[in-house]
Amino acid sequence: MKLFQKDSAFYKKVLILALPIALQSLIAVGVNMLDTIMVGSIGSLYTELPQAEAEWISEQSLTAVSQANTFIGIYHIFCMGLGMGASVLVSRYWGMKQKGDIDGSASTALKQTVCLMLRLTLLLAAAFALATYVMPDVIMKMYAKKAADAEELRAVNEVLKRGEDYLRYSVITYFFLGTSLTVTIVLRSVGQALFPLFVSIGALFVNLLANYTFIFGHFGAPRLEVKGAALGTLIARVFEAVMIVGYLLVVDKRIRFRIRDMFMKTGSLLKEYIRISIPVLVSDGILALGNNSVMMVIGRLGSEFTSANAITAVTQQMSTVGIQGVCQAGAIVTGQTLGQGDRKKTMRQGWMFFGLGLALGLLAAGIILIIKNPVINGYDVTKTTKALANRLMIAISIILIFQATNSIMTKGVLRGGGDTKMLMLMDNVFLWVIALPLGILAGFVFHLDPFWIYICLKSDQIVKAVWCYFRLKSEKWIKRISTGTAGSK
Repeated sequence: MKLFQKDSAFYKKVLILALPIALQSLIAVGVNMLDTIMVGSIGSLYTELPQAEAEWISEQSLTAVSQANTFIGIYHIFCMGLGMGASVLVSRYWGMKQKGDIDGSASTALKQTVCLMLRLTLLLAAAFALATYVMPDVIMKMYAKKAADAEELRAVNEVLKRGEDYLRYSVITYFFLGTSLTVTIVLRSVGQALFPLFVSIGALFVNLLANYTFIFGHFGAPRLEVKGAALGTLIARVFEAVMIVGYLLVVDKRIRFRIRDMFMKTGSLLKEYIRISIPVLVSDGILALGNNSVMMVIGRLGSEFTSANAITAVTQQMSTVGIQGVCQAGAIVTGQTLGQGDRKKTMRQGWMFFGLGLALGLLAAGIILIIKNPVINGYDVTKTTKALANRLMIAISIILIFQATNSIMTKGVLRGGGDTKMLMLMDNVFLWVIALPLGILAGFVFHLDPFWIYICLKSDQIVKAVWCYFRLKSEKWIKRISTGTAGSK
């Protein structure tokens, strides 16, 4: 067992896969940061009001968009589950195809996997769009704090109103977000990560221009404030989906999936798809619900805590983009190596990925501690919110050391090995049995400092990192995967 080895070919392959993914993730975070900064500046439009009142409007707008995006984030994580579940199969089949696909079974299984993934993505998008259209008020009330006085009631009502506006403008965003996200993951799994990166760069500028136009009412457009933020995001998502899905259907030469393949028969692969991919969807879905529950806890701690968390969340995302890239690289490399039948090499790579997790976690923690003050001071919010954000940043820097390690293992190596059922089980146990109960006790029973509340809410990351070490060592995570029509590997 060596966490760091002299293997330039391995590190080069990881870098080639992870760098475009990390850059694309950074751009996606940049889009989110643009939204939060621009929405957090809405108070500047109210020049006729006192500064304190304008800051109050900015804070309620930021809270509203943050909470609305938490619900949209549930769908985002479900789609990540669909995409990563399909990636486990696609990477393995691509490895088989590279080794030699004499009977064409791996090529057929590739297309069937993409077909099943897209069908489920569109079905899920329809469900979320319907819920958002029918009950935006109910969705926002899930995150609302119970008002203790007239001032708090005013703040809660303002957040609900602005959040509902944001959701109403986001109804059809689900279809474009889901398809572009899942197709991007599949393209990466067969070594095509550069084109999605270029599309994301384009989407960043599209989103920036659309936000500037519709949030603040420039170029003759109406001033829509939080509605404009939602509209800007929608326009950027449409751009992404058209480019990414168009590339898959017209340009791609590796998967060779075309429109007619959406109607292909998938019965021969369905059992294997359910066995390997659906646990990933369930696991990530549970994670989404868990994150939603965490936000419900945070939302009930007050709008200042919620705003502080929104500031720290963007910073955390920026500091972990490299980790996200290595996560997906871990799943792809592991799947392709196993597809080629090399178990010993897979174990050696697994330990090197574990070492990368520790190194990247320490690096991310250091970045957060360095940039936390400039980032916090860049927001037009109250001093109390800034002080809370500072405490949360310190807590996040500690948690990230463990989170980086377990993420690269659970979302990368172990998942790439096909260990999806066990991961689904452990995600459940660590989140619902440990983290959430501890967070609720810390916040509502013992009324601890925000630092300790956040540590408790994220304690599953610490426990999971320890578990990953023993699971990797056991080798039980390496599973056989079938094409559904031929032999398995």
